[in-house]
Amino acid sequence: MKKDAIDYSLYLVTDQGLRRGRSLSAVVAKAVYGGVTCVQVRAKKESTRDFIDQARSIQPFLKEQKVPLIINDRLDVAQAVRADGVHLGQSDMPIEMARAIVGQEMVIGISAECLEHALSAQKAGADYIGASAVFATPTKTDIASPMGLGGLQRICETVTIPVVAIGGINRANAAGVMQAGADGIAVVSAIVAADDCRKAAQNLSTIIQKSR
Repeated sequence: MKKDAIDYSLYLVTDQGLRRGRSLSAVVAKAVYGGVTCVQVRAKKESTRDFIDQARSIQPFLKEQKVPLIINDRLDVAQAVRADGVHLGQSDMPIEMARAIVGQEMVIGISAECLEHALSAQKAGADYIGASAVFATPTKTDIASPMGLGGLQRICETVTIPVVAIGGINRANAAGVMQAGADGIAVVSAIVAADDCRKAAQNLSTIIQKSR
């Protein structure tokens, strides 16, 4: 998938522990049918083989739906499954090294906990910024204090690449996040843990469209 064709507006990040026993493919399919435009597979505790299997289990469907597959943290897994991109945190492989390995063919997103992180990532050639975390969230604990809407807005007003906001985003605050200038919202529990993943995605998609 071409980089300029990627829609970051409703970005799903998977989490095995929140699926409530449902298969990854079932959750992702319902979410995409509900309006999810980008999917990142995150597997912090699983083995490399399990991570690859998870990505492969949804890849054919995502290709059919023209929804990009992003791999969290692991450039080797992203390369192995020929994903559309990789998302790297501040403690992961430096973007310069990752870009040297994959060239311009793969999308590289970088987590930014502050404006300085975002500017550094943009200068180094990131394709998009994951502004993290906007609000407090139990799904990711290895982050700095929440930046709030003010911190998010400063990033959005300063960088020129897409900004995807993540961290504690749900139906109650999604409109405010979009109005702060984000190009999209990334959610985990708001969809993955929902009773109806498709309806949850539809509700968020509607909010995004109305907030633009």
